[in-house]
Amino acid sequence: MPTELLFRDDAYLRACTATVLAATPEGVLLDRTIFYPQGGGQPGDTGRLRWAGGEMPIANAVKGEADTVLHVPAPDATLPPPGAEVTAELDWDRRHRHMRMHSAMHLLCSLIPGAGVTGGQVGAERSRLDFDLATPPTKEALTEALNALVAADHSLGQRWITDAELDENPALVRTLSVQPPRGAGQVRLVRIGGDAAPVDLQPCGGTHVARTGEIGRVEVTKLENKGKQNRRVYLVLAAGE
Repeated sequence: MPTELLFRDDAYLRACTATVLAATPEGVLLDRTIFYPQGGGQPGDTGRLRWAGGEMPIANAVKGEADTVLHVPAPDATLPPPGAEVTAELDWDRRHRHMRMHSAMHLLCSLIPGAGVTGGQVGAERSRLDFDLATPPTKEALTEALNALVAADHSLGQRWITDAELDENPALVRTLSVQPPRGAGQVRLVRIGGDAAPVDLQPCGGTHVARTGEIGRVEVTKLENKGKQNRRVYLVLAAGE
C-alpha cells in the first residue's frame, strides 16, 4: 500500500498521527507521513516518532518499494511496535530552510532561461545548481535579480498534468540529469507567480514555501566551471535569515 504523502498537500504540517505498518532497522513504514523522502536533489527529512512508552529519532527518510516512505531510525534506536499509533514530528527548522532554498533554486532557474540543469543539491546551509551554459551572468547580477523576485512576494502553487501533456510540452522539463517520475499517470508542476504569466513553471516533487517573500534575502556566493559548458552556481540564505 502506498504511503499517503501529506506534505504534497500541505508542506507546513509539522506533525501528524500515523499507524506503524512495519518496523525494521532499515526503516519504519507508516500509513501516512509528513516526511519528505530523499530524492530530486532534496535531502530526506529528519525528526522523531513518539508513541505510548517510546520515542525513535529519525535520521533520514528515503523512498521504499511501491511508492512507500521509510523512516530510517538513528543507530541503536528503539523501534515502534507494528500496529502502534505514533506521532511523527519534523525537525521543522531544517525542513523550512530546505523549502526556502528549493524555492530560491526555482527562481534561479527562471533567471537563466533555455539552459538545461545538469545537476543540483538542496542544502540547509548552501545549495547549488549546475547549468549547461557557456557564460553565466555574474554572481552580483544573479543576486540582485533573485532578491528582486523574492521581494516581489510571488505566490507559489501546484497543479497536476498527465504524462501525455508533459510529452507535448517538453520545455517544461529543465533538468537534464533527473527526469520527472512517470508511470503514475500524472506529474506535479510547481508554479511561481500567476497562471497567465508564471515566473517559473516546472515539474517538481519537493517542498516549497507559499510565497517568495518567505525565502528571505539570498546570495549567489560562487560560480564554478565544472567542465565544458557546465557552470555551477552556489546559493546561500543571507546571514541571520
